[in-house]
Amino acid sequence: MDVRKVKKLIDLIENSDIAEIEIKEGEESVRISKASAVAPIIQAAAAAPIAAPVAAAPVAAPPVETAPVAEADSGIPSGHQITSPMVGTFYRSSSPGAPAFVEVGDNIAAGDTLCIIEAMKMLNQIESDKSGVVKAILVDDEQPVEFGQPLIIVE
Repeated sequence: MDVRKVKKLIDLIENSDIAEIEIKEGEESVRISKASAVAPIIQAAAAAPIAAPVAAAPVAAPPVETAPVAEADSGIPSGHQITSPMVGTFYRSSSPGAPAFVEVGDNIAAGDTLCIIEAMKMLNQIESDKSGVVKAILVDDEQPVEFGQPLIIVE
């Protein structure tokens, strides 16, 4: 299921009185439940004839904004941190052999795709929430990342 469709469904749920919706496309299904007025909960499961459905991590949440951290304190360069919104595998490009979305020194605008994080066989594009220059890329290609882990520093 396309991540953009899921984002649109989340927006529709947030702006309506509907508490929960489940959509099935072929063997894929997505259930979105509104736990509170602030943030929906998303569960996704791939249909399997024998296996039980498995709950997925939230899909394509906007990057968590954190305060700049001094380099001396954590070893991370100072600047605006783009952090991982989920647990998954970090990819710098759209496919093996393709050029990376961004390189150190690139000028970026808010909304530009910086990387992809794969979670539960879904590819989630991570977009910049700030314009600036890429100062550092803190994760190597194809490495696992944790929720809230700094990925890219923008100055």
